[in-house]
Amino acid sequence: MSSFKLYLFVALGGASGACLRFFISETMVKLLGRGFPFGTLAVNILGSLLMGILFALLEKEFLVGSPAKTILGIGFLGALTTFSTFSLDTLLLIQQGDWLKVALNITLNLVCCIFVTWLGMQLVIQFVQK
Repeated sequence: MSSFKLYLFVALGGASGACLRFFISETMVKLLGRGFPFGTLAVNILGSLLMGILFALLEKEFLVGSPAKTILGIGFLGALTTFSTFSLDTLLLIQQGDWLKVALNITLNLVCCIFVTWLGMQLVIQFVQK
């Protein structure tokens, strides 16, 4: 596959992931307010779940490696997940001195995202083996 096509795949996936990220973030603000970075948490959890599913599908060879990995893994999930935003949100909570929210934000993002990445892999394994 040509380099141009790979970059095009990354761009298409990235645009889609960025749009979904914006939609989820705005929806979370409307539902839960701005008192805690729920939008960042939600996209990190969703992105981690989808990364686990994608990884397992690639490992089980249900998806062809290069195009799927490029458009979904690098493009879509790269734009959807927001660990740079997570870092800024955490730093801003530190600057506000809200240590409970700092600990909650770090713990929920790390624990939930690692768990749902594993969950995504397990879901694929369960459905593939049946």
